Amino acid sequence: MITLYDHPLSPYGQKVKIALREKGVAFEAVLPGGFGAGGAGGALADANPRAEVPTLIDGGLAVFDSTVILEYLEESRPTPALLPKDAAERARVRMLEEVMDTHFEPIVWGLSELRWFKRAKGDEARTIEAAAGRQLTGFFAWLERQLDGRAWFNGEAFGWGDLAVVPFLNGAGGHGHRPAEGSGLADWLARANARPSVSDTTAEIAAMARTSGMANVADLLEKGLFKREYRDHRLEWMIKSGGVEVVLKGLERDNIRFSPEFG
Repeated sequence: MITLYDHPLSPYGQKVKIALREKGVAFEAVLPGGFGAGGAGGALADANPRAEVPTLIDGGLAVFDSTVILEYLEESRPTPALLPKDAAERARVRMLEEVMDTHFEPIVWGLSELRWFKRAKGDEARTIEAAAGRQLTGFFAWLERQLDGRAWFNGEAFGWGDLAVVPFLNGAGGHGHRPAEGSGLADWLARANARPSVSDTTAEIAAMARTSGMANVADLLEKGLFKREYRDHRLEWMIKSGGVEVVLKGLERDNIRFSPEFG
């Protein structure tokens, strides 16, 4: 059976779990120890030098990075296919995934920094919140254009293009930012969330929220017991959206982290 090192709140992990469920592949999801404190090690670090989720173990093979994992699953277990057949359509879907992974994700992550981890207050928080709201409104309009009257982002059937979008839109919805009612994007989101592969994955988020003690996470952060990863696109987003002081304070208090060194 496949082992998937995962965190239910990770949209990257959610992408992979939706794909596994769409393909009917059995897997065991494992939450790494020490993950939130920035000290994940052991088997996860052995399998993935970036020490992050998702990381997939298939027999003796370890695969990391959500996109590489999706590619591996598509090639090793091609039925049912999740990518469109046409080369141009595949390129369209892959570009959509890239945008969601590197441009949309840090907005939702940044809102979590404010609301769960209390990184900023007062005018600073309002500035960052306003930037996030403006950016999400723009992205919803952009995604509506990408949908372009299709039933699914992937084309005629649910697939790669849809599982690359739905975790991030659900994350934005959790912060009160949703597509306009009656829009094609809102209708698509409702249909995507009704699929068992998606609903089973989101149910795991709700289960963790009930049992994980997220209400205390800001206190853990303040004490240095919890560190959030500020790798590449997240760091850029926080700075350009008015949160440079958030970054500087995080460095001073040693409660942000970056990718570990390879070696």
